[in-house]
Amino acid sequence: MSSDPGPGQFQFTPMAGAACLRLSGDWTLAHHGALAQQLQTLQPPLAADCQIDCSELGALDTAGASLLLQLLGSERLQQLSQDASALTPERRALLGAVARAMQATQAQAAPAPAGSAIGDLLEQAGRAMQGFWRHGVGLSGFIGLTLETGLRLLPRPRRWRLTAFAAQLESTGLDAVPIVALLTFLVGAVVAFLGATVLQTFGASLYTVHLVAFAFLRELGVLLAAILVAGRTASAFAAQIGSMRADEEIDALRVMGLDPVELLVLPRVLALLVALPILGLVAMASGVAGGMLVCALQLDISPAMFLSVIEQQIGLRHFVVGLSKAPVFAFLIAVIGCLEGFKVAGSAQSVGEHTTSAVVQSIFVVIVVDAVAALFFMEMGW
Repeated sequence: MSSDPGPGQFQFTPMAGAACLRLSGDWTLAHHGALAQQLQTLQPPLAADCQIDCSELGALDTAGASLLLQLLGSERLQQLSQDASALTPERRALLGAVARAMQATQAQAAPAPAGSAIGDLLEQAGRAMQGFWRHGVGLSGFIGLTLETGLRLLPRPRRWRLTAFAAQLESTGLDAVPIVALLTFLVGAVVAFLGATVLQTFGASLYTVHLVAFAFLRELGVLLAAILVAGRTASAFAAQIGSMRADEEIDALRVMGLDPVELLVLPRVLALLVALPILGLVAMASGVAGGMLVCALQLDISPAMFLSVIEQQIGLRHFVVGLSKAPVFAFLIAVIGCLEGFKVAGSAQSVGEHTTSAVVQSIFVVIVVDAVAALFFMEMGW
């Protein structure tokens, strides 16, 4: 090999049974333009059985290695970098690094195989079911942890958080009375108006009283109160605990040896267990009052007659059935709100996302549980 081979070149020379590619000269950045023009004239790809002669190869840098990659391909360049008889260790290392880098780039840039619409739909459904399963398992575990902590603290009155319980009871129960009463009063008036409009056609206006009483004592009273609480209180629980988690206050509680479930979750759960049945009573009374007002104005049914029909013909069991669902709704709403707060990742965006998730999940669970309970009570004849 001469001391100054000159610009890099390549040429094909015939050999017995196969062609030979002879590389010569300097394959460096200084000769990159000329070599690139020569490579553009090479139309057919390099044959698999073509041999490579590097005996006259001069200087080599990364620019020349990239041109050799274009000439030989990543696989042949990788094979050449492993041939100890053809190149020095430094050049083999350089060619191997360039070949591996190109293979990694091609693997990352390879387009994903096109899937069918049905396959994509099934994939999305599978991912949704997997996420739903994980969420159900997490919620079940958190419910078990809350119950275990509550039962553990039950025989230890000195560890009860009465101040936190009273504060949460005020914010979740007392502060929610006006909005619950107003909304259920208006819904009761709407239900009575619709019932009167339909039943007057059949001369059965008196049964509007039964419609309003059944609707609010069994279903709408507690359900509307629970939906309002889910939107108002579950979001508050998630935002409060989520903000504490974002500020690392919950980690500080654990460092101090305090249990976040005992300190943050139990007072909220117990307060809502007390508040929601009371709000359910308020919702029932307000809904019946709204229906009574419409009956008095539209159907000439006096309040005394309205209450007399309810007392004589509406059984107490309907009130008990409706109110029995309130503690279940309260427990689920409180647990979901607290769990979403603990899931916050540490940013304001995460707080907003999990607050919204707490509201959606709480309302969904309340409606599903109410539907299941209605079917159960109907089958039992209650």
